[in-house]
Amino acid sequence: MNNNIRLGNLFGIPFYVNPSWFLVLGLVTWSYGSGLAAFPSLNGLLPWLLGLLTALLLFASVLAHELGHSAVALQQGIGVKSITLFLFGGLANLEKESDTPLGAFNVAIAGPLVSLLLFILLSVILAIAPLAGPAAAIVGLLASINLALAAFNLIPGLPLDGGNVLKAAVWKLTGNPYRGIRFASRVGQLIGWTAVIFGLLSVLGLSSVGSVWTLLIGWFLLQNASQSAQSATLQEQLSGFTAADAVVADSPTISAEATLRELADELVLTGNRWRRFVATDAMGRLVGTISVSELKALPSSDWPYTQVKEIVQPIDRAAIVPSEQPLLDVVQRLEQQQRSELLVESSDGILLGLLEKTSIQQLLSRQTQVHPA
Repeated sequence: MNNNIRLGNLFGIPFYVNPSWFLVLGLVTWSYGSGLAAFPSLNGLLPWLLGLLTALLLFASVLAHELGHSAVALQQGIGVKSITLFLFGGLANLEKESDTPLGAFNVAIAGPLVSLLLFILLSVILAIAPLAGPAAAIVGLLASINLALAAFNLIPGLPLDGGNVLKAAVWKLTGNPYRGIRFASRVGQLIGWTAVIFGLLSVLGLSSVGSVWTLLIGWFLLQNASQSAQSATLQEQLSGFTAADAVVADSPTISAEATLRELADELVLTGNRWRRFVATDAMGRLVGTISVSELKALPSSDWPYTQVKEIVQPIDRAAIVPSEQPLLDVVQRLEQQQRSELLVESSDGILLGLLEKTSIQQLLSRQTQVHPA
């Protein structure tokens, strides 16, 4: 998972940290420890230990923010693949988008609401509890950070939560979720470019507004907003298609009753493009698969007398999709299972053929030629 380190599960959700998180943990510990060292009552390593504690509580706040998104998603029946902490915060990786604009809005707003509630709770504690010195400084700092976390994430551009709120609003107004994603992505790119410019001017000493962090955050927003826009375009292109639409025209099928000699002849006719064939019975139902290596394992003198069904391998049912399954779901399945191809089967169990990533790309290419942008 992109070099992320798994630390365990949180309420059944896999929890990861990116290696960049350790860098930020060290920087934040040093920064907070330096501030706490100003208190005369703190000596030796104590300021740095309290700085580390504060840094960990900061990331606990980020984690609570992501758990807010996850809890609302789970209430909608949406699985949460993982939660990851990284350089710029956290990410709850959901299995799919909400089914309605209101559902998408609720998932998006849940994180900032958790951060806002933590700010209120910590502020109340600071106001009524007899805290002073370092303890008061730490609680006050955490309260401010949670308020900043809520406010920053409500900036209306993807990939921030405010961008997802904007996406849900445009989706509600237009009835098109992909238009919402594209619009919020463009706003995210605009905000990203603005942050990059101010950050760069600050680094060059030409502006008092911004910093190197502004530059890095702007670059992060630009990259992720661009990816969101591209993803939305692809999803919209795939919508309306099913698995049957992307079946390879010359799918490598062979009758289970055929001899290995006939299979070898088929290989010659196809120019050895296929290295594996799918065997079907007289009704067109799946029987098994046979590869070129299995064919070559037998003496060629046996080929005319050996039928394909005698040496076929069992079919992995996970590699079969129904013909009516939306093509977008098929693409997600290919990625999740890390496959390059799937078999497409009709509702009555008849094999329609093979579906490959390249056949999906060819389908989209044909659509682009027919309906140019």
